[in-house]
Amino acid sequence: MTQYMEAPATAPRTGLRQRKKQRTREDLVEAGIRLFLEQGYEQTTVDQIAAAVEVSQRTFFRYFATKEDLAFGAVIVAEELFYEELCRRPPQESPLTALRRAARVVHEEMRNTTSTTVDSGLHLSVVRLIESTPSLLAAHLRRAEELEERVAAELARREGVDLSADLRPRLVTAVFTAACRAANRVWNSEGVPSLDAMVQLIERHLDQLQPALAGDWGRRAGALEEPPASSAPGTPATRADTTSEE
Repeated sequence: MTQYMEAPATAPRTGLRQRKKQRTREDLVEAGIRLFLEQGYEQTTVDQIAAAVEVSQRTFFRYFATKEDLAFGAVIVAEELFYEELCRRPPQESPLTALRRAARVVHEEMRNTTSTTVDSGLHLSVVRLIESTPSLLAAHLRRAEELEERVAAELARREGVDLSADLRPRLVTAVFTAACRAANRVWNSEGVPSLDAMVQLIERHLDQLQPALAGDWGRRAGALEEPPASSAPGTPATRADTTSEE
């Protein structure tokens, strides 16, 4: 009876402790990004970030190994959401359709969440910070390569092909991520601080993938197309792999 009575009192304390830890993490991310934007990434120290949240340096390192980890906090959350959603996509979806719809779920999550770790405004600020900071950009490209490899492996699993012998999973992943990066560059240069503006640009770029890769651009009407390659591992699958929605 004593054990039964004590159990309910333990759960609220655990929940409160977890909420406090989450709030501290979010406060550190928010303060760190704000300081990076105000005074520069290289000029900002861990001590300054900790002081802004009124915690110790030791507390900071409980949540982040380095200030680079903090800078990528929102990006990491978005990447994991994307990968997890891709793994959940229905098997009948073509690879590009699955990638596109997984990205949409991430955008919706960013739009609707109240957590600063995936808040849309914070995420957009981080994108600009990374693009304008050489050391962060280099780290971002390295992280992107790692994510692309995970995504390609998941596409290979979904399609039942051998990643070491079939070129398509890595090619589709590379084309998809390249389109997203191109859209991000346009968004960054236009200076529209809106998640909706970014999403619309990404959608427009993805809409143009198939016409850009396989269509006539208008100057070579009637020109002969290159003959198709012989059938071999890595040639197009029977199922159409388009960016259009079915």
